[in-house]
Amino acid sequence: MSNLVSRRRLMQASSAAFVMGGLNIVTGRALAQSSGELRVLVYGGDAGKAVIEAFVKPFQAETGIKVTPITDQTSLAQIQLMVTTKNVTVDVAGLGQATAFSAAAKGYLEDIDYSIYKKGELNGIVDFAKQPFGVASMIYSYVMVYNLEKFPSDKPRPTSWADFWDVKKFPGRRTLISGQLGAEGPWEEALLADGVAAGALYPMDVDRIFASLDKIKPHIRKWWTNGSMIQQMMHDQEVDVMNSYDGRANLLIEQGTPVEINRKQAKLNWDYWAIPKGSPNTKNAQKFIEFATRADRQAAFAQLIPYGPGNLSAYKLIPEERGRQLASHPDYMASSVPLNMRWYGQVGPDGVPNVDRLRERWNEWILL
Repeated sequence: MSNLVSRRRLMQASSAAFVMGGLNIVTGRALAQSSGELRVLVYGGDAGKAVIEAFVKPFQAETGIKVTPITDQTSLAQIQLMVTTKNVTVDVAGLGQATAFSAAAKGYLEDIDYSIYKKGELNGIVDFAKQPFGVASMIYSYVMVYNLEKFPSDKPRPTSWADFWDVKKFPGRRTLISGQLGAEGPWEEALLADGVAAGALYPMDVDRIFASLDKIKPHIRKWWTNGSMIQQMMHDQEVDVMNSYDGRANLLIEQGTPVEINRKQAKLNWDYWAIPKGSPNTKNAQKFIEFATRADRQAAFAQLIPYGPGNLSAYKLIPEERGRQLASHPDYMASSVPLNMRWYGQVGPDGVPNVDRLRERWNEWILL
């Protein structure tokens, strides 16, 4: 894929971009109410194109329900505005975990009607992908990537975050994701490197995170801030070992860049299909989400763009070569670490959410 949608946008979608498209959304509201037409936010770029081909067009063909795809994302503030003003102009939206959990906690999302799902399909959907307020639309991950010229297959390689932190045993130029946004950062990696078991990461010990980061900080060539930046660094071979979005690394591998992914201790993240509370077409919106989370549809989507399905039954329909590129492949799941976005949104005794605590601490620490 030449232009993968930014993971940063998936997690922290721009409300300004949504407002720019808001006039068209509002204009279509009367039509949506009168005809049952669905208005679905499908992301932008290649992800949006893949959603349209794998979900929107075949859903229309099967049900006869017209769907207007909106190639954009939304934010918590925009959902809040729609719901509280009772002017809900979007029926289905793909939401990052942080936005979805926050919106659900505030009562801004409809409950998913799991009674309309076939048992076989429902059983195939991984547990964390099924929430009262949404069903996973795609799964991706943060992975370790190394340059094959520095770490060829016949020599020792770092296979854990403890190895990544071991600069004597595995010397080389390193990069890690910046923690400037709070919701994304090298937090889990730092704890894993310090010996915390994957099942004991949460609630995260913030002091321990930064004590671990103190050890690796002198050896980080650069803290990357977006997918394009890490992709360029890998392409130019500026670094030897790094963490990265798996999609960016897969793209470079397809282009012949000498890098390889280590999926042990990969950090899983995912988006949810959700329905804003008060949608004028809730019944049809439920049907769309059920359709989009079927194994055959998720398999079709995964073959258009390398995001993993939440319905693991899809792997029966995905060619093995493609399946091995996806974050939710059953062989990878056991050694991967699911992000706990609930913890990020929790508020401490001082009234500060954990995500803000991490961001503030990072901004102070990085200047030391």
